[in-house]
Amino acid sequence: MTSENNIKIAVIGLGYVGLPLAHLFASKYSVVGFDINKNRIKSLKDGVDTTLELNHNQLISVMSNQTHNSNGLVFTSDIRKIENCNYYIVTVPTPVDKNKKPDLTPLYKASETIGRVLKKGDIVIYESTVYPGATEEECVPVLEKISGLKFNEDFFVGYSPERINPGDKKHTVDKILKVTSGSTPEIGKNIDDLYASVITAGTHLAPTIKVAEAAKVIENSQRDINIAFVNELAKIFNLMDIDTHAVLEAAGTKWNFLPFKPGLVGGHCIGVDPYYLAQRAQEFGYHPEIILAGRRMNDSMGQYVASEVVKLMSQQDLKIKGSKILVLGITFKENCPDVRNTKVVDVIDQLQEFGTKITVYDPWINLKEVKQQFDFKIINQKPNDTFEAVVLAVAHKQFEELDYNSFLNKNGVLYDVKGIIKNKAHGAL
Repeated sequence: MTSENNIKIAVIGLGYVGLPLAHLFASKYSVVGFDINKNRIKSLKDGVDTTLELNHNQLISVMSNQTHNSNGLVFTSDIRKIENCNYYIVTVPTPVDKNKKPDLTPLYKASETIGRVLKKGDIVIYESTVYPGATEEECVPVLEKISGLKFNEDFFVGYSPERINPGDKKHTVDKILKVTSGSTPEIGKNIDDLYASVITAGTHLAPTIKVAEAAKVIENSQRDINIAFVNELAKIFNLMDIDTHAVLEAAGTKWNFLPFKPGLVGGHCIGVDPYYLAQRAQEFGYHPEIILAGRRMNDSMGQYVASEVVKLMSQQDLKIKGSKILVLGITFKENCPDVRNTKVVDVIDQLQEFGTKITVYDPWINLKEVKQQFDFKIINQKPNDTFEAVVLAVAHKQFEELDYNSFLNKNGVLYDVKGIIKNKAHGAL
């Protein structure tokens, strides 16, 4: 392995995954955080992380280190600043397109960027979630073409799947065991040593890059299928007038019962990764029935929630068209500002089709950024209006403390998707 004093790492992509990783490596190495978003770079230089993964003091302290020691972190959108690095770690998004097909465009562009500065002996490590084979079959040819170098002779690659849990301050990047791999056994050991030097939870060296890629993509596919199962249970028990959350609480008393809860499954991982595995399986002539069935179930939940809200409103003799509905939460999960692939939008779209007037309240969002993405009314302060229906879509901690009577009409409907408002919700999932 390269001497610690000679290691210089470039992290490409400074979102929810890249920034915490760059911050962690900067505690021991010289790190350059690269992102094409100049506004993002400016904010980080000012000590502001809009993802809320790092606070002001964490950013400032690690940036100031590099002026005095060999370790520390520099933020840039200038490709010239990463020319002297010898490790390149790619942490860009891997979304799906409107047809649910994998979109590797960010990965290609990141590989092109690295290819322009790649030198003999350099190592490129991909963390973005992909299907098995993508690193060597899709990314490596780009690196070779742009750099003019030969894979596994002039440069090497590895894959170490990200395991960041946005908004989780307990299971931070250093406290989650890291899977590693390399394009040769020697490089695999080299990469494993690099991560082991900062990951206190330890590492697991996979035998091949494809094994590491497959391990990552099935982690989220497994969760997706389990959530789909409890979502289907919620639909069944609602028909039977049985409290789903009470059922899960009772079943959860058995030591080996898996504690999954029903809800809206979005985000950049669970709501996306199964499509990567399904697409790859189909390329090999296999139609993955269970994986896609789980996706169909979870993708249908927005429409289901909206229809249940409208049904309850009708039972309360509330006029649907023109009614005011408050949706609590727009992020894809609780206690974080991430709105990527949020399925709350599906609920809102369906409710708007009934002619309702939607207001979204989410105290976690950056209002200016989110308003640019959506065309409905969004606020990040407590509402001062009254509503015919309130839909609790995201279990933010602030929503447990709300006085719902202050903004819900007397005969209004309170629909609790997440089951956090005990004894207050009509027809909660």
